[in-house]
Amino acid sequence: MFEKINGSITTPKGFKAAGIKAGIKKSGKEDVAIIYSTVPAAAAGVFTLNTMAAAPVVVSRKVADKGQASAIVVNSGCANACTGTQGLTDAGAMAALTAELLNIQADQVFVASTGIIGVNLPMEKLNAGIKKAVAQLSEEGGVKAGQAILTTDTFPKSCAYELTLGGVSVKIAGIAKGSGMIHPNMATMLGFITTDAAISAPLLKQALTDAVNVSFNMISVDGDTSTNDMVSVLANGAAGNPLIDSMNDDYQAFAAVLKQVCTELAQLVARDGEGATKFLELTVTGAASFAEAKQAAMAIAKSPLVKTAFFGQDPNWGRIICAVGYSGAQVVPEKTTMAIGGIPIVKQGMGTSYDEQALRAVMAEHDIKVTVDLGVGEAQATVWSCDFSYEYVKINGEYHT
Repeated sequence: MFEKINGSITTPKGFKAAGIKAGIKKSGKEDVAIIYSTVPAAAAGVFTLNTMAAAPVVVSRKVADKGQASAIVVNSGCANACTGTQGLTDAGAMAALTAELLNIQADQVFVASTGIIGVNLPMEKLNAGIKKAVAQLSEEGGVKAGQAILTTDTFPKSCAYELTLGGVSVKIAGIAKGSGMIHPNMATMLGFITTDAAISAPLLKQALTDAVNVSFNMISVDGDTSTNDMVSVLANGAAGNPLIDSMNDDYQAFAAVLKQVCTELAQLVARDGEGATKFLELTVTGAASFAEAKQAAMAIAKSPLVKTAFFGQDPNWGRIICAVGYSGAQVVPEKTTMAIGGIPIVKQGMGTSYDEQALRAVMAEHDIKVTVDLGVGEAQATVWSCDFSYEYVKINGEYHT
């Protein structure tokens, strides 16, 4: 069993963090964060499959490959993506300076950046910011670190959980950022998880990959997979539980809580979609496989026509069925059913009578559930998304300027 607790990224034992203002963001808000394990930690990461991967992703992949790390350094306000050799040099310099100040090796530092693509990092500001952040590292710094990784987000995203492994209390906590350019393919924009559990690096990677596949990879705000997506986790063993080095009961318990952390953070990202006024839970059942259920659900989630209909509170269910039909997933039209907010709208592939007033009441709610049965098999998948509003267009139409 596990329970949700009040806490931050520094709630697990042996972690410190800081979030400071380095002047990178035009807003003047916090824009450099460091998360630090006071003892070496097992490490794992998953990264974007975008072939135009940003420099920090290239650097951090090598850290994840080693399976051990002690720190994460993050900047917001500049993505350091599509910046060529200079970008790689700058990302490496971020790791090197952080490592020097913490007396660790540069290949023990994950690097992450988020913000505008195609702009070089302001290294003078960033270097000063890293020094300031290291000086302010503390067990109380988790909240500020969560604020420093944000861009167009309207609120910080964090959660913490506690469980018992081998008779020992263990904690897992995470923070994430993401609001636009969200259609993860291996990760979400940025996510960082800490735990004081003792677990081997290979099993940590397995648990993270499995968790991401049913959480961060199941959200979509706008269908755009970022160049900077990454989720990384540090497990420092400070809780003192017996080392998890096989897929035993403790591993299953740990993996379940890690999945819960990732799912909660992913849902928060979908809730905070740029300009969003609706949170959509889209469940496809009766599919031939999980992959096809996800394929159909993602088609619904990515459809601008579906998203704008929900913004306008217009029960135009034909747009949903249309998206399912072109998704590529197997569908038996004469067996297909659909419901919005539990109200049956489609039966046997055709519209059916429903209480129009009740449906309009559902469409006016903030959280809306849509279920579609493809009538093929037993597999199902749930995707989380949001609507498209006037504000989404405004935010992204003016993002660069």
